Amino acid sequence: QVQLVESGGGLVQAGGSLRLSCAASGIIFSINAMGWYRQAPGKQRELVATITSGGDTRYADSVKGRFTISRANAKNMVYLQMNSLKPEDTAVYYCNADLWSVVLGRKEYWGQGSQVTVSS
Repeated sequence: QVQLVESGGGLVQAGGSLRLSCAASGIIFSINAMGWYRQAPGKQRELVATITSGGDTRYADSVKGRFTISRANAKNMVYLQMNSLKPEDTAVYYCNADLWSVVLGRKEYWGQGSQVTVSS
């Protein structure tokens, strides 16, 4: 069974930093793109950043220059370094992975969500 487990959320003051981590576990053959999405109360889930297996990245305009996505392919992990946090960054952050598992083939997986709260 493949799982994505997140860690690193929490409460921080505006201007502060947090780092989210996500580990994919299970019998995984390969991982294509990995990414982070977020959902604020009353809003739809939105893309924050993605990274391909080759390291190509894409960011939402609202986080460019402040957030950095990275991954450790050998560890099946993806990270999101969040700097200069703003109250509007407050949301539940979800890890996402497009991967091939031995049992189910290619499928998209989501983490359980990690709360990030930025106080003003």
